[in-house]
Amino acid sequence: MQKIISLFKRDYEGTRLVYDEIVPGAEWVVNGEGVATIKWDGTSCLVRGGALYRRYDAKHGKTPPPQFEPAQPDPDPVTGHWPGWVKISDAPADKWHRLAWTYYEEIQHILKPATYELVGPGVQGNPYDLRENRLYLHGADELPDAPRTFDALKSYFEANPSYEGIVWHHPDGRMVKTKRKDMGLPWPGAR
Repeated sequence: MQKIISLFKRDYEGTRLVYDEIVPGAEWVVNGEGVATIKWDGTSCLVRGGALYRRYDAKHGKTPPPQFEPAQPDPDPVTGHWPGWVKISDAPADKWHRLAWTYYEEIQHILKPATYELVGPGVQGNPYDLRENRLYLHGADELPDAPRTFDALKSYFEANPSYEGIVWHHPDGRMVKTKRKDMGLPWPGAR
């Protein structure tokens, strides 16, 4: 899964918050294209070939592990992020992934080959107060009432404190995101 661009430009020199100006390449969202979905606050995973993979970001020149599968050919020239996948193992870093995989043990063989968000205890502070680790299919939880302008989105997040963010999915595969904390709103808000 490649790094997803933001809907709004960020003030990198000051507040680090986003402001009401669209990032080039994200115009399709404000033009009404694509489907808005819940952005879960966890860590990205890949289910493929009956196995679970965790996201690994070889950012800032970090050497990826030998089994690293890049999600894009080269690191991003601006941010230095180079996302990819590493199959889970018995390593301590994979503890939460293994727990989620165990939770789905009986249905692993029928999980759709796709990307998921791992959420639950031990992941991002468990903002949803889950009792077990779960995998949420990316793009499955649609938000048909989500607005597409800066002020309306800020109001939408204020009215929906359990949403960490929104990801828009274009039919051609492009994605764009925005997060409540990028607008200066508190998170976690699901508690």
